[in-house]
Amino acid sequence: MSTLMVTYDLLNQGQNYDCLIKKIKAYPGWCHLQQSVWLISTSNNCVQVRDNLSSCLDANDKLFVAKLQGEAAWRGHSGEITKWIKENA
Repeated sequence: MSTLMVTYDLLNQGQNYDCLIKKIKAYPGWCHLQQSVWLISTSNNCVQVRDNLSSCLDANDKLFVAKLQGEAAWRGHSGEITKWIKENA
């Protein structure tokens, strides 16, 4: 199981985030880190996650998926988010 970072910009007015968030929350573990930044635990690779989430995006939307390599530093997060990062990153 790997931890991947997913970040996106949905650029159209009135964009519906429900599809994207539902797909992200379907992964075995997830953490909503910041407004459009999530961490997920999955056995899928970055390309597989990108392809899965792409069905929720318009042609001009942006999506970035990257694997975390076991080191992280942060500021301003606490509680459940910090716990999730420590346990999964």
